[in-house]
Amino acid sequence: MKKIHLSTLLALALFHPAARAQDSAVFQLQYDHQPPQRVVIQLDADSAPATVANFEKLVRHHFYTGLKVHRIIPHIIVQMGDPLTRHHDLSRIGTGGPGYTLAPEIHLRNTLGAVAMSRLPDTINPGRRSSGSQFYICLKAMPNLDGQYTVFGHVTEGMNALDALSIQEEDTNDYPVTPIFIRSARIVAGPVPALPPPSARHFSLWPPAIWPFTH
Repeated sequence: MKKIHLSTLLALALFHPAARAQDSAVFQLQYDHQPPQRVVIQLDADSAPATVANFEKLVRHHFYTGLKVHRIIPHIIVQMGDPLTRHHDLSRIGTGGPGYTLAPEIHLRNTLGAVAMSRLPDTINPGRRSSGSQFYICLKAMPNLDGQYTVFGHVTEGMNALDALSIQEEDTNDYPVTPIFIRSARIVAGPVPALPPPSARHFSLWPPAIWPFTH
């Protein structure tokens, strides 16, 4: 058996680097005057590279900060990302976006905690192009949606908080009666460390909210 020289091993390592850890998105959601709740989404750039790149761009440009959750179905789904939620015209909420759509990248399943882009129905969107900004989070596995929507991430922290938000009072259009705000959103390289237990947190983690809009 031939020996493999160290220089050969180094060359192989250079040409086959270890996979880079996927980025995460950290959202702070706030309902009424309750403390903000942290939701961490691990992004999957391998399965949906263009979708993740667009999502990260929007987060870094503070597109999502100040928007409201605009659809809740108890224990099933939470949806957000419509810029029209900054305003008070409820008749148009659910139709807004950044002015473009995205090519579909439909590879992953709608499992518990899956994060996927919403889109218009097949009747007017046969190419299944994704919304440019609106996304939903599965609070349960929904195999009936598999093969139809671009799943681009998975919640790694905050599922209990999302489930609690999903059971708040909603109107006939599934819109929360009491607004649920996206207080902040940011991108973190790699996995996000878990928060310490509440008793060990410093109070400065939860500063008073300063809203960049009128509500």
